[in-house]
Amino acid sequence: MFSSAWNFVKRHKRKFIFAGAVVGGVYVLGKYAQKKIREIQEREATEYIAQARRQFHFESNQRTCNMTVLSMLPPLREAIISQLNSESLTALLKTKPDNKLEIWEDLKIISFTRTIVAIYSTSMLVVLLRVQLNIIGGYLYLDNSTGKSGTTVVAPPDVQQQYLSSIQHLLGDGLTALMTVVKKAVQNSLGSLSLKQSLSVLELEQQLSWIRAEVEAGSERSLSWYMLADDENALTDQACGLTENDVMTIRLLNETRDMLDSPDFTTVLNACLNRGFSRLLDNLAEFFRKLQREMNAFYSLSAVSLPLAKIIPIINGQINTICSETPSHFVQDLLMNDQVKEFAANVYETFSMPQELQK
Repeated sequence: MFSSAWNFVKRHKRKFIFAGAVVGGVYVLGKYAQKKIREIQEREATEYIAQARRQFHFESNQRTCNMTVLSMLPPLREAIISQLNSESLTALLKTKPDNKLEIWEDLKIISFTRTIVAIYSTSMLVVLLRVQLNIIGGYLYLDNSTGKSGTTVVAPPDVQQQYLSSIQHLLGDGLTALMTVVKKAVQNSLGSLSLKQSLSVLELEQQLSWIRAEVEAGSERSLSWYMLADDENALTDQACGLTENDVMTIRLLNETRDMLDSPDFTTVLNACLNRGFSRLLDNLAEFFRKLQREMNAFYSLSAVSLPLAKIIPIINGQINTICSETPSHFVQDLLMNDQVKEFAANVYETFSMPQELQK
């Protein structure tokens, strides 16, 4: 029996060798496939964790942006009020001075100017901080991801402080220059209008459109200049020297300037401004609706008008709604705006990618 089995094996020797090779090959391939599958799974898990960590960091950064905006609104409002002080004029009017008409004319210009400046500066503040804090946020993510490997840290605390202090331009020289431009546009648009002249909501909208056109298209400076000084000397001054940290600060400022000059930034800022002026008109319309109700609603809202002298106090008080640390509808609109969110995500993604460390 053993002889017969041995003869069978010898006759089919090649088949047994081939089958063994096939079985062995399948085993090796199986092991290789399992290894590759594990590698793919581990790589996918690592990428998923990294993506989740980056998403969590981004969302946390956006909450920081929102809180920073709200904390900056009171000093912005105070800066506007201190330079465009209508309260002193209203106090003078209560004394019944001889130059009452002249004071009313000044009040007209200042009231419209400071409300319009408030819309511009609040919109600028929201979008500028989105840019700055997402540039910093992107670099901080990289620093935390690669810092342990000895890579140069891009955004140490001193650099962050120097870089973020550039926001003072918007609250200082930039704001003053913006006031000058807006005041001139308001004077050109409303200066010749009598205080007794009645205006409807649609006519007010037209006046605001003319003012915006002069501010945005008629000025020699782009709106980005009011947010960040653009000449090299100013950037160097803001960096306060030539140390390694100062050079990095200048780099961040230049990258910010590039973002402010981009078409996407212009689109997002314009969307914020459109929303701001729309909110202003909505607020004004409420006063006209009240008058409409008093007229027993026989007239459409477009036919209801108020003397300019009665519109001035309404306009004058809008700054307290626009620049409020308690989120107003306008500020909430800006913080929750989809275009602002998408732009912020793009900025963060750009500066949180490893290749951004390359110089």
